Amino acid sequence: MAGGRLDQDSHGEHKKYPWYLVLWLTGVDYFSTLGYQPGIALLAAGAMSPIATALLILVTLACALPIYAQVAKRSYAGQGSIALLENLLPGWLGKLLVLVLLGFAATDFVITMTLSASDAAEHAIHNPIFHPYVGDHPVLLTLALLAALAVVFLKGFTEAIGLASAVAIPYLLINLVVLARGVSEIVAHPELMSNWQNALSARGDYTGLLLAGVLIFPRLALGLSGFETGVSVMPLVTGDQKARIGGTRKLLTAAAIIMSVMLLLSSFVTTLLIPESAYKEGGAASGRAIAYLAHLLLGPVVGTIYDISTILILWFAGASAMAGMLHLIPRYMPRFGMAPHFVAYSRPLVLLLLGIDFLITIAFQADVNAQGGAYATGVLMLMLSAAVAASLALWREDSKLFALYCWGIVIVFAYTLADNVHSRPDGLIIAAVFIGAILVISGISRSWRSIELRVSAISFVDEESSRLWEQIANKKVNLAPIRTFVPATVSRKEAELKKHYALTGPIAFLHVELLDNRSDFSANLMVRVRKAGEHFHIEVTQALAIANTVAFISETLDPVRLFLGLSRKSLVSQALRYLLLGEGETGMMVYTILVRHWDSTPEDDVRPLIFLMSD
Repeated sequence: MAGGRLDQDSHGEHKKYPWYLVLWLTGVDYFSTLGYQPGIALLAAGAMSPIATALLILVTLACALPIYAQVAKRSYAGQGSIALLENLLPGWLGKLLVLVLLGFAATDFVITMTLSASDAAEHAIHNPIFHPYVGDHPVLLTLALLAALAVVFLKGFTEAIGLASAVAIPYLLINLVVLARGVSEIVAHPELMSNWQNALSARGDYTGLLLAGVLIFPRLALGLSGFETGVSVMPLVTGDQKARIGGTRKLLTAAAIIMSVMLLLSSFVTTLLIPESAYKEGGAASGRAIAYLAHLLLGPVVGTIYDISTILILWFAGASAMAGMLHLIPRYMPRFGMAPHFVAYSRPLVLLLLGIDFLITIAFQADVNAQGGAYATGVLMLMLSAAVAASLALWREDSKLFALYCWGIVIVFAYTLADNVHSRPDGLIIAAVFIGAILVISGISRSWRSIELRVSAISFVDEESSRLWEQIANKKVNLAPIRTFVPATVSRKEAELKKHYALTGPIAFLHVELLDNRSDFSANLMVRVRKAGEHFHIEVTQALAIANTVAFISETLDPVRLFLGLSRKSLVSQALRYLLLGEGETGMMVYTILVRHWDSTPEDDVRPLIFLMSD
């Protein structure tokens, strides 16, 4: 597994499509930002918007695109940069990092839903045909759109390539029509270009403009969204592993080029044609710059068509974000033992996410510009994590020169993230709330679920082990966990058992060998069984926790009696050692695990007799 490659496809079977069709599923998230990105760029940069946008495009093509090409190469099952980092940084550090990144991913996806619904509401409210029916109630309309989205998912929602294409392609085409009409207006009125150039000249020479653009472009970071989605849809790309990687790279490249052209063209046209009074907060073009031009230049009919197309793609972007959350959270937290079992079910998650969406919408009063900082924080943090993952993987593969280039990209994304957080700290606050909630839920869940059996599979090292296991199973032996198979220790344990108990039948001495990395929740055990005189030795390796493994072996082997030792050490320290290291007060924990398991799986069979012994 060189360089942290993720070779396992955990997404099951999917219908496959050519990359140029899967492109539109990525596009509903990526291209939908045209609904609000030009307005946000105008508000942040004013006349500097085209220059700042050009720098954003440079970052897109020279930084984001090569980074996600590397992520796609190592995560062709669509698991993305978070899973890649988990693989590169195993153990509790990796798990903690994944939980923190899940908090930022939740910020990204949740704000995608609320911001998209808010912008859809803005387009409906400002439309002269829709306005008499929806009035001036952006918060209520946004909540209604979010509720409708949740209802669709509660009834069942399946992402469809055909629907994505039907939404994204007309949206891009009508944007091109509006922007082309804007260019013709600029050509017909040369004074517009002169006014813009004068506005730039007032800000200084080319060097000053470039430096100002470097300072401003992080506020336009919403234009970078969509790359993580591009990787997540990889399982839908037709072909074998190599073809899937190649197709995804073409998909990412095509999406980046299309969006770069649209962003640069839209920033130029909107900057020259929309007055400041219109794009400032509360203005007619606020959050809907291109829609404003569509109504102004092409009339209410084309403007309404544009609004409908925009509302559809924004709604679909929210649906993609909801689907992303429903896949992302169950992929990690239940597997870590850090979420209750019901998290694997979509409907409780949908209701939970709907409640969070409502709170954020009310907190921001459905303001598109106000939510931009939070959205950018989530997007940039995921991109920064992808850059770090790609850099680490390349360094481990001895691709030192390209790794250094990627570390340079890490610096670019780190600066962009830091500037965004400094100017708009609300995104970090929201992410911190998500991270805190995830960590608290994870800690409580891991503690509660720690007394599950935590074994996913068992294998025997050879045929002899399998044969002997069948020979001693089902009330044939007494089971006695032991720290080592050193002959003196085994003899002392045997003598102690025979002295204090009236034993009948052979003893199966059980030794458990723990993995170095015990942060995972469930284990695939390897079992070796050997006969030693009249008794048996059972050696279990690849275990994550001694107590859970002993309980599982006991439940599977079904001995006559189970003898467990008690350490009589500090309960607090033993509990922490058990939760973090899989060690601790083994005897009492085995008893607790077995009793809880028996309560949940009632049987008519006689259970083993359990004896707790002082060590």
